[in-house]
Amino acid sequence: MDRHEGKTLAWVTGHRNAKTFQRLYEKVKHVKGNFYTDDWEVYSQILPQERHIIGKSGTTRIESDNANTRHHLGRMARRTRIVSRSKDMVDLSLRLWRFLQEPTHFEIIREKFSSIF
Repeated sequence: MDRHEGKTLAWVTGHRNAKTFQRLYEKVKHVKGNFYTDDWEVYSQILPQERHIIGKSGTTRIESDNANTRHHLGRMARRTRIVSRSKDMVDLSLRLWRFLQEPTHFEIIREKFSSIF
C-alpha cells in the first residue's frame, strides 16, 4: 500500500509463507521508498535492509485497509459459507473491490446501476 496515496499497489493470494511473500515483493520491488512491516522474520530475509522499517507505526493504515476489505467482502471472513476456495475467485473479488474503491470508477458504475432501480 502506498502510505501517501492510500492506494493498494499489489497483492498476491496464497499461504502466509516466504514463497508467497517473494511473489509480492517481485511485484513491488521497483517502487521507490521504504517498506514498513511488522517483525515477521520472512520480511527481513527478503526485503533490502536499507529500505525495511519494522514497527507498528508504519503499518496502521495497511491494517485498517485489510480490516475494511474483510468487512466489505464477506468471502474474506472465516467460518462462513461464502468463503471461496478458489484463489482465482478471491483474486477477482479483490480486483473488483479495488476498482470500485477508486472514486472515478465508482461514479461510472453507480450511474449505470442506479438507472435500473
